[in-house]
Amino acid sequence: MSPELAPYLVLVVVGFLPNEVWRLLGLVVGRGLHEDSEVIIWVRAVAVAVLAAVIAKLTLVPPGALAAVPLLVRLAAIGCGYLAYLLLRRSVFAGLVAGEAALILGGLLFPS
Repeated sequence: MSPELAPYLVLVVVGFLPNEVWRLLGLVVGRGLHEDSEVIIWVRAVAVAVLAAVIAKLTLVPPGALAAVPLLVRLAAIGCGYLAYLLLRRSVFAGLVAGEAALILGGLLFPS
């Protein structure tokens, strides 16, 4: 094996494969469950809560270059993304693009 490919192999073995085992297990276990079952509703709620926590942490205590963008700009970008999501028929892609555009534009216009 060439030394250039070693980091990619480590990434696949340590990062990708362990996650895929759990995804596959989730598919097998969840196959017979109805979408409205209590377990699925609880799993969905936990997933949304974890995502909300990650977004809150990235917004309030940003790492790296995002820390250079003022808090007001980060909050406004979230608001723009959510507004686009609502206005464009609950399109996650539209909300993501609008929020990212607002964040980039705000970061360029109001550097800290």
